[in-house]
Amino acid sequence: MTTYSAVRTTGIYCRPGCGAKPLAENVSTFELPAAAEAAGYRACLRCRPYRVAGTVADETPELVCRAVQLIIAGLLDEAGEEALGARLGVSARHLRRMFHEHLGVTPDQFARSRRAHFARRLLDDTDLGIAEVAFAAGFGSLRQFNRAMREIFRATPRELRDRRRRGDRLAADGGLVLRLPFTPPYDWEAMSSYLGARAVPGVESVVDGVYRRTISLDGEPGLLEIGAGGEDHLILRAHLPFWEGVIHVVDRAARLVGLDCEPVRARAHLSADPELGPLVTARPGVRVPGAWGPFEVAVQAVVRDRLAPDESSDALRKLVEVYGVPVPGLGHGLTHAFPGPEALAAAEMIGPFAREVANGNIRLADAETLVPALETVVSRRAAQEIALRLGARDAWPLGGEVEHLRPWRSLAAVYQLVA
Repeated sequence: MTTYSAVRTTGIYCRPGCGAKPLAENVSTFELPAAAEAAGYRACLRCRPYRVAGTVADETPELVCRAVQLIIAGLLDEAGEEALGARLGVSARHLRRMFHEHLGVTPDQFARSRRAHFARRLLDDTDLGIAEVAFAAGFGSLRQFNRAMREIFRATPRELRDRRRRGDRLAADGGLVLRLPFTPPYDWEAMSSYLGARAVPGVESVVDGVYRRTISLDGEPGLLEIGAGGEDHLILRAHLPFWEGVIHVVDRAARLVGLDCEPVRARAHLSADPELGPLVTARPGVRVPGAWGPFEVAVQAVVRDRLAPDESSDALRKLVEVYGVPVPGLGHGLTHAFPGPEALAAAEMIGPFAREVANGNIRLADAETLVPALETVVSRRAAQEIALRLGARDAWPLGGEVEHLRPWRSLAAVYQLVA
């Protein structure tokens, strides 16, 4: 977990490794940039902490983690903290208290800092215009954007664009190219192999270490490509119908490849296990992969649970070809966007499950009731596989009793699967 150092005498906070050498008695530490900013500090111009991954610690309470995921999904873009608390079944006051205790910020401050940091990366990495950057980062207006950037970075967006360094801009011969930052270690080979083995034919592919997939935004098709970058980032190339709200596309892509949580505590716990310990030591950068769409990964798990591997790939291909939306001209075996629950309600094998989702009887975004609800219509193994891909820390889709691995069985299962 990255710890940020803030210097009281300068009012500046830095990431680890910065060349500044302040006196220890003048330094305070924060686990998130947003917390340092909420305390009145501004980002260091030398080490640029907005360019590194600012993940939430894996020991953070489940309620706060669920709230963070909803914020990342954009809930606070158009609603307030009251709506966020209502979604989680708690009061806004209780939620703010939990955020202050564990993250050092309010939900609104966390959301604003994320938007501003993403915008700053767009100003560095791309040639998008100022207005395009504002709306791509989820700001509701240019006035709101300018105010947030002045408060957090003490400069206007135009001044920040002028400060970018020669090596920041990513060359693009098509699409929008961005860095997906992570805190090392991170094992892209293991993650891309995991995703490649479970790729939905026609929708996903992994070729020469690059993960590609079709997506749909407001009914319009898009394409994402993710591959190795540098020692602290992957490279995302996004071909999208529009740039508005692209922050949420990038966040979903990062979650898909396991960048949303750095499993420091989980890794330490599993290292002590006699069987898993050597695997963790050999590949410390393994993460728990997420999913682009909850329904898509649920369909995968159900089909693969009911059929043999070869049969399940053929069945998924046919579902995509018959019910998916064609996206021509992409190459790499990509032909369709994955169909939604309404489209698959008529499918023979998956239809009953799709109808339950379409009717709202199964809420794939509801972490509290997800597994019990799933187990009424799918097997326990499939339910646990879905929960793992949707962010549950303690899902176990494999056989046998492994109580000693709680509460980090999801990461333990991924190690078993990629070993």
